[in-house]
Amino acid sequence: MAKRLNKNIPVPLYFQLKQQLVEKMDSREWKPGDPIPSERELSESYEISRMTVRQALHELVNEGRLNREQGKGTFVSKPKISQGLFKLTSFSEDMIKRGMKPDAYVVDVTVQRPKPAVCEALRIKDTTPVLILTRVRLADGKPMALETTHLPLNRFPDLDKQQFEGVSLYSILQNQYDIAPYSASQTIEVGMPTPREVHLLKTRPQDPVMLIQRVTSDEDGSPFEYVKSVYPGDRYKFHSDLLR
Repeated sequence: MAKRLNKNIPVPLYFQLKQQLVEKMDSREWKPGDPIPSERELSESYEISRMTVRQALHELVNEGRLNREQGKGTFVSKPKISQGLFKLTSFSEDMIKRGMKPDAYVVDVTVQRPKPAVCEALRIKDTTPVLILTRVRLADGKPMALETTHLPLNRFPDLDKQQFEGVSLYSILQNQYDIAPYSASQTIEVGMPTPREVHLLKTRPQDPVMLIQRVTSDEDGSPFEYVKSVYPGDRYKFHSDLLR
């Protein structure tokens, strides 16, 4: 039974409703994947207007707590995958730790002259060819990231002849070239997806994404990988522990 909202306090009704819906999700009364009542049902249950209900649901959708499926209704979102900011791990390692099955499929493999940003990141000349590997990273079959990796062929000769489907890139680099990731520097910002990213990540044009650029270095501090990744904002989050 719905808990009656208090119309005699200065807290907006939509916010009171939003808090009650959050409590239902946090208490697991509503579990991830569960459908929630319709706007009409919530309006009647809480004795408020549908416009007020719509505002509360809109904010919860924007925050990633709920998701709307066209023609089906509104559902409790599955928890976002959380990744720490201060530990260098691969995507596959992160997914396995969370009990999910990592996978990927190759979108494109090309060899090109590097752009200025890649030259700067990898400390190479613009005449050094780089292999560009674009993959969609999956967790339990669901697209989690569009990842574009740049690798200089002067450090990885014949890498362009390698088969990348169903194999770990880092395993190839370590086993065949004796190079392993030791440290990395990355930036994170929020943006809007391109039509190509919307298609490959199966997201919506209006949903923000996280744009991550990372430079990975070996034990000697020499950069060997430049990666640009796009993560759907409703499926991934980053966390960090701070000390004072």
